[in-house]
Amino acid sequence: MSILLDQSTKVLVQGITGRDGSFHARQMIDYGTTVVGGVTPGKGGQTLHGVPVFNSVKDGVAATGAEASVIYVPAKFAPAAIMEAADAGLRLIVAITEGIPTLDMLKVYHEVRRRGITLIGPNCPGLISPGKAKIGIMPGSIHRPGRVGVISRSGTLTYEIVYALTNLGIGQSTCVGIGGDPIVGTGPMDLLPLFEQDPDTDAVVLVGEIGGDEEERTAEFIRQHIKKPVYAFIVGHTAPEGKRMGHAGAIVSGGSGTAGSKIKAFAHAGVPVANTIDELAEITRIGLAGLR
Repeated sequence: MSILLDQSTKVLVQGITGRDGSFHARQMIDYGTTVVGGVTPGKGGQTLHGVPVFNSVKDGVAATGAEASVIYVPAKFAPAAIMEAADAGLRLIVAITEGIPTLDMLKVYHEVRRRGITLIGPNCPGLISPGKAKIGIMPGSIHRPGRVGVISRSGTLTYEIVYALTNLGIGQSTCVGIGGDPIVGTGPMDLLPLFEQDPDTDAVVLVGEIGGDEEERTAEFIRQHIKKPVYAFIVGHTAPEGKRMGHAGAIVSGGSGTAGSKIKAFAHAGVPVANTIDELAEITRIGLAGLR
């Protein structure tokens, strides 16, 4: 099995006629994702990559029965695009767009959560259930089907850990890049219970970053609620205090959100923390061998 996404999930691409939307829609279709249409206001009635283009998400859902959407529109218009998808009744929305103002996302966050919608992102690579489907920009070639779930705040490090796992013969059930902004729609504590309940996921790999207290709270959540093994890696050991590093959410202030505090929290929860990506893959391999 997998979580959130499989080959039966019907997907709309918002911004499909733009450069990025068009390119990645083609990649998703080639991977096997059931892309049923795209949305670009004013371009309804056209066809691109063999799928119809609609003027609105509502029109696309009515015509195709779509359940999910992926958003490739500029930051200025992305909050409205997310809410358009929510208003159309989609259960899964993936916002690839980066640079959305935090206050705009704050409003969107509370509204989609109130409606029970799963929003992945923004500023994320999306998600993939290897061998089944992908939504977003993850390179399908480095993944292989398997029994390890992956959750990561970093897009690039998602690829790195997946590549390292695959090279050790460890396949993945679903990989989710949650995004690196201060406010994202779905966090590790939302995803871990889904992996816990998935009979075809044996363990979870979690890639965190400095900044905020998400990892500390996640560690306590794991200690109290998650029985399956979790293996972690924290990025930003040498980052200076008060300076943003990479993602908007990767900032340490007043001793809070440091790599050390996150590692300590995971250790208290019994979660092994690796020092490198290769070590993370190796401790996962050893842990899985112990389950057999």
